[in-house]
This record gives sequence, C-alpha cells and structure tokens, in this order.
Amino acid sequence: MSDEVESAPADYPREWEADVVLRDGSVAHVRPIGPDDAERLHRFHAAQSEESIYLRFFAPIKRLSDRDVTRFTHVDHVERVALVGLVGDDIIGIGRYDRLGGPDAPSAEVAFNIADSFQGRGVGSVMLEHLAAIGAENGVAEFVADVLPQNRKMIQVFTEAGYDVKRNFDDGVISVRFEIEPNEKSQAVRLAREQRSESQSVRALLNPSSVAVIGVSSKGPSVGGRVLTNLRDGGFTGRVDVVHPSVEEIDGYRTVRSIGDIEGRVDLAIIAVPAAQVLDVVRECGPAGVKALLVVSSGFAETGSAEGAERQAELLSVARSQGMRVVGPSSFGLINTRADTRLNASIAYEMPPAGHLGLFAQSGALGIAVLASAGRRGLGLSDFASAGNRIDVSGNDLMQYWIDDDETHAVGLYLESVGNPRKFTRIARQLALRKPVIVVKPEVSAFGVPPGHRVRETRTSPAAFREMLRQSGVIRVGNVHQLFDVAQLVINQPLPKGRRVAVVTNSDALGALCGDAALSWKLEVTRGPVALAPDADVESFRDALVAAFEDESVDTVIASFIPPLISGGTEVARAVAEVSACYDKPCITTFLGIHGASEALTATSPDGARVVTPSYPMPEDGIRALAAVTNYAGWLQRDRGEPLAPEGIDRKGVRAMVRRVMAEQPEGRDLTGDEVAEFLGLAGISVWQSIPVRTSKEAVAAAEKLGFPVVVKSIAPEVRHQVASSLRADLRSPLAVVEAFDALAERLTQFGDDQFVVQSMATPGIGCVVTSSEDPLFGPVVTFSVSGPPTDLLDDVGYRIPPLTTSDVSDLVSSIKAWPLLDGSHGTAADRAAIEDLVSRVAILADENPEIAHLELNPVSTNPTGLDVLGARITLAPHSLRQDSGRRAMT
Repeated sequence: MSDEVESAPADYPREWEADVVLRDGSVAHVRPIGPDDAERLHRFHAAQSEESIYLRFFAPIKRLSDRDVTRFTHVDHVERVALVGLVGDDIIGIGRYDRLGGPDAPSAEVAFNIADSFQGRGVGSVMLEHLAAIGAENGVAEFVADVLPQNRKMIQVFTEAGYDVKRNFDDGVISVRFEIEPNEKSQAVRLAREQRSESQSVRALLNPSSVAVIGVSSKGPSVGGRVLTNLRDGGFTGRVDVVHPSVEEIDGYRTVRSIGDIEGRVDLAIIAVPAAQVLDVVRECGPAGVKALLVVSSGFAETGSAEGAERQAELLSVARSQGMRVVGPSSFGLINTRADTRLNASIAYEMPPAGHLGLFAQSGALGIAVLASAGRRGLGLSDFASAGNRIDVSGNDLMQYWIDDDETHAVGLYLESVGNPRKFTRIARQLALRKPVIVVKPEVSAFGVPPGHRVRETRTSPAAFREMLRQSGVIRVGNVHQLFDVAQLVINQPLPKGRRVAVVTNSDALGALCGDAALSWKLEVTRGPVALAPDADVESFRDALVAAFEDESVDTVIASFIPPLISGGTEVARAVAEVSACYDKPCITTFLGIHGASEALTATSPDGARVVTPSYPMPEDGIRALAAVTNYAGWLQRDRGEPLAPEGIDRKGVRAMVRRVMAEQPEGRDLTGDEVAEFLGLAGISVWQSIPVRTSKEAVAAAEKLGFPVVVKSIAPEVRHQVASSLRADLRSPLAVVEAFDALAERLTQFGDDQFVVQSMATPGIGCVVTSSEDPLFGPVVTFSVSGPPTDLLDDVGYRIPPLTTSDVSDLVSSIKAWPLLDGSHGTAADRAAIEDLVSRVAILADENPEIAHLELNPVSTNPTGLDVLGARITLAPHSLRQDSGRRAMT
C-alpha cells in the first residue's frame, strides 16, 4: 500500500481500493485519487499522445496547469469522485464523475483517460464498473458524457457494458446517457469479462512459453533443483532459464546472474530461494517484465509467526503492485500434461499421465496425496495446481480457466479453506453446468483454516456452507479416495438419466449387498438383483448384461462378480466392457478376488471411441459414487429459475432509509418498531401492529384500541421462539387480557421479562421464521424454518446465500425436514406462493443492503390463503467491503 493511502484523511474511502485483473491477465490497482497524486498525474499526462489528450479534453493541452491538477486531485468522494488505476508507481488510467445540479441530483458526468500503452486492455471497463457501483452508493442514478465521434473506444466502453445507452449527436459531439443501476445484461457482461480476464491470467501460469527458475543450488539437492529436473524430464516445450548469482552452469543449463539479464519475455518465474530472499527476487521480476510467479519457498504465514505473516503480506503487495499474479508461497507446484506444453513445474517425482481431470489442492502435503491417488487409479490429468498459502491464485481462478478448457472434462478440488464463498458458488455453478466439479472440503470452522490462509471468520452454521455447495451443483465428497471414485465415473461414463438401477451379479449375497447399498443412497432398484449361477459361462454374463442395458426402466447398470467356476474373470470383465461401450447408460463394476479385471475393462464404442468401465474394490464405494453423480445429473436437469423480481419493492427508498439511519448513527442500531414497519413496507412486506405494554391495564387499553380478539405475548429473546410458554391467544374480553397478562408475567419472572406486546388475533396457522444475517465470510445468509422445536431443538433450518433465483427460493422452502407440516401432508397446506414471495423479498433486501446486519421475521403465521408477519426485528450496522460485490476485485 502506498504512502499517500496510509496517510489519507479520515474520510478517505479505503473500501474503494481494489486489485483487479485486466483483459490480458495482468494486475492493476484501483483506488481513489488523492492530493499526493499530483506528480503522478503530471507524468501520466506528459506520456499521453496528442490524440489521446485531444479526445479527453477536446483541446491540445500539452501540460496540465497546477490549478487543473489541484482540481483533479482534490475531490470530496461524494459529489466529485475520481479513481486512478496504477501499475507500480505509475497511473495507467483515470476515471471520474461529477454530480450535476446539486447534492441530491440524479445525474453525474463521467469521463475517462486511459494510458496509450494500456488502451485495449480493459482499464476503461473496470473504471466504469467501479464508478457505477460507487455512484449508486452515493445516490447517483445515471451517467452522462460528451464524446467526440472519433473516440470510438470510449463509446464502446459505454455501449458494450450492457447498459441501455441513449445517444444524441449535436454540434459535433455525441452525448450519451444511461442509468447505472445494474440490469441483467450489464451483470452478465461484468461476469463474462471477469471470467475471461481471470482465465487469461491462469493461462499464463499453466501455458508459459518461457520459464525462469531462481533458487537452484550448485552444491547439492534443493527444491529449486528438483523443479528444474522435473521441467527437463517432463519434456517442457518452452524455454528454460536458470538464475544464479555466481556459477555459469547448472545441470547442463547456462545461467544468468539476475532475472533482468534474460533476453526475451519471461512468462513464469519459479522462486525457490530462502524466504528471507524472496521479496528481493520479486522486486526484480516486475521491471524484468515477468507475468506470473510460482513461489515454492516456505517460511511465510504458515509458520504462525508475525514475521512470516508480514513477509507474506508484503509479497502479495509487491507482486500486485507490479502487475504479477502469484501461486504460493509454500506451493507444491504446477503441472500441465498437454503435449504442446508438458509443464512439470512441481516437486512431484513423476509427471502424471495426460488425461481430462483438472485437479486443484492447497497444501503441498495434500498435493502429494492427490497426485499419488490419481497415479494409483490410472486417472490422467489435464492440469494440477497447488495454491500453497493461497495469497492470490485460488481455486476460483482455476475454475474460471477450466470453464472454457476443452481438454478438462471434470474438475477436482481439495479445499482446506474458501476465501470468497460468494464468488466460489457463482463460479462453481457456472462450471458445474458444463462439467462435473468434485469438492473435498472439511467443515467451515475456526479450526479448519490452515495457517497462512487469508480467510475472514464466519459466524454462521456449517450447514450454510453445505447448502452453498448443493446450491452450486458441485459434488461434495468426504475424502480424496471418494473424489477419485467419482472422477472415475464422470470421466469415463455418461451421466445417468435417472435414479433407476439394475443389479447383475453371480452371487446372491453380493446382489443383496448391492441392492441394500443402492436403496440406502436413495437409488431405485428396478431390475434384479439378477444372480447368475456360479457355473455360468461368458455368454450368459453377456446376455444378462444386454438385457439390463436394454431395459427401458433402467438408467444405470451395477455389475458385481466373484470368480466364476467356468469362465476366467478377465473374460467376464472384457464382456462387461464390450457390452457397456455399446450403450449410452453408465455402468459401474466390482470384481472381488479377480486379478487383472481392471485392465480388461476397456473397449471401443460403435463410433470408435475408447470407453473405460470403472471398477471399485467394494460395491459400496461404486454405489456411493453413483449416487453422488446421479444427484448431480438431477441438478443439471432442474429448472434454473429466473432472477427474483417481486413487484412493489422501492429499492431507492430502502437505500435512502439505510443511508439516513447510518448517517445519524454510524455505529448502527436496532430499528424502532415504527421504522421496521416503514422499512419492510418499502419492500412490500406488511407487519402487523404490535403495541408494547408493561401492565395489565396498558394491555387492556391496547386490546380495546386494536379490537378483540387479541394476543398477548412476550418478545424477550430468551422465550420468543417458545410459543407455548410465551403467548396467550384468542383473548376476547378485558378480563381475559388481564388474566393472560398476569399469568405470563408471573411465569416469565425468572427471565426478568417485562417485554410484552398486544397484537390483533391472526388467522390460525403454522408459525415460520425467515431471517437474514450479514456474515463476514459468506455475506448475506438467508434462512427459513418452522418456529418452535424444529428451529430451537432440532436445528431444522434451511440456508441459502443470495443472489437467489426463483428455483433457489423454492428449494430453500422445501429443504427443511418440517416442510410436511406446511405442504398439507399432515393437515391444511400453507400458501406456498406467499411464503416464497416473502423469502424472495428478504433475499433481495439482504443482497442489496450489506448494512442489514440482522433481519428476523418471527413469527410468520402461514395459512391456506396467505400469511401474516406478526413480528419483525432489524439491526443495521456498518459493513466491511462485501466480497464479490458489484465491482470486479481480487480478494
């Protein structure tokens, strides 16, 4: 972080700072402009071409006046906002807006100036995204700009951003105008640009044309030496340079004294020097034009020391300030098995075979375990990446790359931590729609985060993360062994079209084992178990398999065999492979006590493709994998739904109220009852009036004001969910109100409870709870549950992380175990449409207003004709910059 930011005034909007990936995969830093940028601004202007200056200022201004520089660098960050993009200490772009017509005016004039050397690299698009997000926060509704007709690049920045741009040509100038509120198209454009940029940055890591190795010892074995040997033995097709300060040749490679002495571009620098020397090497890499860094050196935050943490933070700062991406530190390395690259920039002893599984792991130790498991299974890899301490490049980046990679057919991720769950679920969902994503992830907790990983602390339940993965369509497994069980199936077989299975075997006991396992994983056994005789020949096996595959009531065939008495086991395996290759249905196998069966399970399909039928040591392993893949196939077939769009939400009114409350009390506070009703009313949610009372006399007065019948209830946090002990309903007279109040007051004395309200009697129904909480790690987390014991005692709560679609909301509502209480299975059905509408409105409020620290609607009384929100609480609080917000930013 630069000095002028460190010494910034108190009103400096530090949350606007962001590192961003540009179109070519390089990194730039975006931050608000400041008075100390004056000299940088002069340098930037002096380096611009005459054409660029004229297009920006409509005049040939050779040098900015001191007065202009002062005006440009002194802004209030509200009515006048300016951002600069930097690489190193140089400005590469400036974006600004000036509000037109006063503090509350809806329009602002926007302008950009991009360095000639960075034009065409997406700097203007990034600036527009950030300015639009800031403008919306400050109450700006639209941007306007005057552009010369020949400034086609700037016109494209506006028109290609996805906004509805209106143009007018007058007096030789094109005036443009557009609303900056994100719409479906502008959001899609932003996400597509982010994906292309981050994919390109990973491409430079995994497909380098030139590699420099720094840290190879001339005196004996070393980590750097191991990487160098692997590069050579793996057959890397690019150029390799070795940097060493004192010797001229190492292991047959001529050396250079420093990375700056290398002729030509260096795509990837592999750093294996002691930790204390890493920063010096990184500082040399930037000026030398290095694109990306792989740091295999250890001795950073994973040590648990303050010194290691500081060194790691500085490594990230220096690398990003010079436009470089970083894998590591303490990384196991990178591998690309494709014939045109053959990159083994790792400390693995063998290059894994080429194939179609992309693998990502975080720690080095787990990297070794993952590669070893892949080798034992004979699974070929397209790529492998170990993030180490994950200070920069993460699983999110690799997923962005694999989205468009035709050589990768499935992805496996071993995640020890997730630094940005909101972004993870968004990218994982996009990737899972194209190819299976298999995830090994321990539960989210303070104990599960390895030393050195930058992760915000979460306050939500681990169930939220489980639901996030399910919502994303990923296949979650318990360990590396299960990851490869699933990978064997999805790489080699078609996806099942349903849950119906056939079991073919030659052992009654084995058939029963397969059938029981299938049922336990909620698969349907629609054929068999068919048990052949122990002395059956190969043709009998073949006929039984063909019959199973031909059965229209079967989606998957499970074949499990013990050694036959007549035929050889490998002959049976070969028959299974040949039959399976002829059908577009998956098949899994188990061959107990039959040696060589796995090698015989390869055949050629009628169209000439090589087909491998996966085999598992025990039927339970294969059936567990099959169930996971079947669930994934079902997720693919589900309706994705539409973006939430309930009518009657006054978004501007909600934002204005949030800004008003936070301006009055910056530390935040609970909203009053009247404010809660007003706030929810702006979102189209009506809350029943509650009158606070402290005595039975006040309770009677409140009841007479509302009209009988009424309810008296406690709103004390300790008992608010315990309906039976905290509420008296259907009170139809003053005497009934007095008796109810006195009974509750006496009963709840132990809680020191004097928090009572009187409310009109609602239509009888089942109580539900809808909440949203802003979590430091996950952002907004929306929940739904049935009030009372299902919530309080059984933790039967559904979780989802916005933004949600209509299908997500429907899935949330029916995900709880107590849903049968509401769907009519055990009595009268609740109005599902009304419930989903309410959850949708809460999800939108939570997604668009990170200041909503907590929102709770409780109880929500549901009935066949609608619902009544009988109680509500809202707490607003200042928020740290939410990860994966409406502007591109690296985390």
